[in-house]
Amino acid sequence: MVRIALPPERETGTISNMTSPVFHSSDAAAFCSEGLSRRRLLQSASASFGWMAFSALHAEQAAAGPKSATTHHRPRVRSVIFCFMDGGPSHVDTFDPKPMLTRHQGQKIGDKLNNTLYNDPNRVWLGSPWKFRRRGESGLWVSDLFPRIASIADEICVLKSMKGLQPLHGQQNLLLHTGRVLGQAPSLGAWVSYGLGSENQNLPGYVLLNNDWVPNGGMENFASSYLPASHQATLLRAKGVPVDNIRPADTAAIQRRKLAVLARQDASFARSASDASAIEAAIVNMETAFRMQSVLPGVADIAAEPQHIQKMYGVDSKDEHQQYYAMQALRARRLVEAGVRFVEITCPSFDSNNSPWDQHGKLKQNHEKNARITEQSVAALISDLKQRGLLDETLVVWAGEMGRTPHTPKVTATCGRDHHVNGYSIFLAGGGIRGGMSYGETSEFGNAAVENILTIHDVHATILQQLGMDHERLTFRHGGRDQRLTDVHGHVPPEILA
Repeated sequence: MVRIALPPERETGTISNMTSPVFHSSDAAAFCSEGLSRRRLLQSASASFGWMAFSALHAEQAAAGPKSATTHHRPRVRSVIFCFMDGGPSHVDTFDPKPMLTRHQGQKIGDKLNNTLYNDPNRVWLGSPWKFRRRGESGLWVSDLFPRIASIADEICVLKSMKGLQPLHGQQNLLLHTGRVLGQAPSLGAWVSYGLGSENQNLPGYVLLNNDWVPNGGMENFASSYLPASHQATLLRAKGVPVDNIRPADTAAIQRRKLAVLARQDASFARSASDASAIEAAIVNMETAFRMQSVLPGVADIAAEPQHIQKMYGVDSKDEHQQYYAMQALRARRLVEAGVRFVEITCPSFDSNNSPWDQHGKLKQNHEKNARITEQSVAALISDLKQRGLLDETLVVWAGEMGRTPHTPKVTATCGRDHHVNGYSIFLAGGGIRGGMSYGETSEFGNAAVENILTIHDVHATILQQLGMDHERLTFRHGGRDQRLTDVHGHVPPEILA
């Protein structure tokens, strides 16, 4: 039996102007007459099977409630799959062609870049080792580094004018995931889970498909912070058993008896606690974990998928890193089919690099390795969602935490590019997003975003918008004020919406 860790005390969370907000475990008092405290509720229920059934009812109501009631407006999508390209893929080698770099390769950059980390005037421009071509009916620019993604060019919207805050992996990872360079805030996936609840009471709302590599910034990238702990990511590993203790050693009857004992212990503690909200959440979490045992292994098992589908994703690859990434991408589709709201896939590290896409050297060799590991599966995921009629209701996000410099210390066969946050590219695909287009521009050398500049907060606001939530109204009371994923920032660029 899985026992989920006791969450921190929950403060009041709101989605303003909702007719029927998402029901959380700490809202037990709302089901009772006014003035009946949580403590008295626990006491009266004796915290045995009666209380467990009561808590299970909460989860059921959250899962089965009308979906429109948990949103601010009509949602365009019901789920998000985030393909995280850890380390920073080079924008000028993927989606943002810069002929000036090739034309001026080897020439010094001069003293015009004083506002960047890598601003030595003796650094030189570096052209892309890959050719760019117009792809699909839309004519979207995609380099030869991504031939499979090029084949679905008409499905993707490239945001070419992203701008970050700090050219450091940890800080940018936290910014991408939590909206804060220092973290200490819930992740995007946790906010989505908190705002929308779960479509499937037997599965978590937020799943992390990890490839045995924890990005810079640590597990805080995927945590719930001050939101209830039930909204943090549930981790599924690529290798071995996906989830610890998911296959029980005890029968269901024995597990139920154990749950009853744990519930009585929790109730005893609740009677002495000033606030029972954390204990209530723990009981609900245990019930969810109990139900996950019968559902999650089947969803995670791709053996039943047709061989041609497995091959399309790359599960048959002889490269174990590509094989595992393909398996996780296929699991992502299965999870959103089953009702999981937010799924993230991390990149494997093939050489124990600090961040897989972080090529300060060996740009050509290692960007090609990363592309071989991931891009077939990403393209297959988008194509598979489309052929199943799921792309209209699923938003796919492909993004690293930063880009890479258009220049290098010296042009050699093994040279690379350094950290760059002044302008870089990510892409979106799926329901409600215009495909076959790019938005924004960088300067002629790709050194800075200059047109329709976007931030991570804008991307977060757009994701929430497509899920039916207003980023300014999705709030949680903490630290004396209403907290938001986007803080005081964020806007949705209407030009990219279909």
